[in-house]
Amino acid sequence: MALFRISPPFLAGTNRVTLQMLQVMLAMVPAVIAMVYFFGPAVIINIVLALVVALSVEALLLKIRHRPIKPFISDGSAAVTAVLLAVSIPPLSPWWLTVTGVIFSIVFAKHLYGGLGYNPFNPAMVGYVLLLLSFPLEMTTWLPVLSLADNPLGFADAFHLIFYGETVAGLTPDAVSGATPLDTMKTQIGQQIQPDLIVNQNLFGFVGGVGWEWINIWFLLGGLYLLYKRVISWQVPVAMLGTLFVLSLVTQWFAPDITGSPMFHLFSGATMIGAFFIATDPVSGSTTPNGRLVFGAGVGALTFIIRVWGGYPDGVAFGVLLMNMLVPLVDYYTQPKVYGTSKS
Repeated sequence: MALFRISPPFLAGTNRVTLQMLQVMLAMVPAVIAMVYFFGPAVIINIVLALVVALSVEALLLKIRHRPIKPFISDGSAAVTAVLLAVSIPPLSPWWLTVTGVIFSIVFAKHLYGGLGYNPFNPAMVGYVLLLLSFPLEMTTWLPVLSLADNPLGFADAFHLIFYGETVAGLTPDAVSGATPLDTMKTQIGQQIQPDLIVNQNLFGFVGGVGWEWINIWFLLGGLYLLYKRVISWQVPVAMLGTLFVLSLVTQWFAPDITGSPMFHLFSGATMIGAFFIATDPVSGSTTPNGRLVFGAGVGALTFIIRVWGGYPDGVAFGVLLMNMLVPLVDYYTQPKVYGTSKS
């Protein structure tokens, strides 16, 4: 009698993509809570709106493409894109701005290329840059932190501003918004004001902007959690943050009147979310170990160049997208040697 053995036992496991996306969203929770603490409930409204639109558009496109909806919509990729975009744009962004950015991210930056795993550019940053180039006024109406706000907003006021353009009392976004620390630093340096004097204003804290430095710290801690869980590799964040630090340090030595301190650059704007949550995208980023170092260093260098000499106060999104374009070239020249082969 013949004996048949079936080996190994085939067990259905958890979708690794879903698990990774859940870990990413979990790592962002403390920073999101900090954003709500410093900027108010408008952050929550923006995130919920982005999630609803992203999941709806994702389901619609999957149906149009005759793909199974449940496994793809539950992988978490659309949700991560929505949250990243929602926390990158001003909390009081009008509803149509958020909707436009999310739709463009899901449709043109993701499904146009074939869906998850085929997109050459980071979807959230594609949507962000589209909004920044198309609607610069709306994309620069950031709320001051609540401790510095003349008119702190409750949930009802934030809801009315986002969906109706004014509060119940008739206040418009211009009346409750202000410049970010990065924008203030760039504008006042252009007015020949020394950085050492700029950081003495009440908008600035210990190393960055009031509130912004704590948000960046929480994104840093969330990023360290992702490293601990091995969801991301260390090369991209270390190379990006190291390059940004070195360039700002050298520039401060030789031209201290044109830029802020290295710590200001590290803990302002989108530095930490860019280093740990955006530039580490495994699909649009480099796939080789040395390539990740080159990719991260390129994002850090471009971020610094745009912040100091470019036309925008922050350059993380542009740095990521420009390096996305170079990924095939970077991967080609950083392929590790195949085991057992010689240089020849």
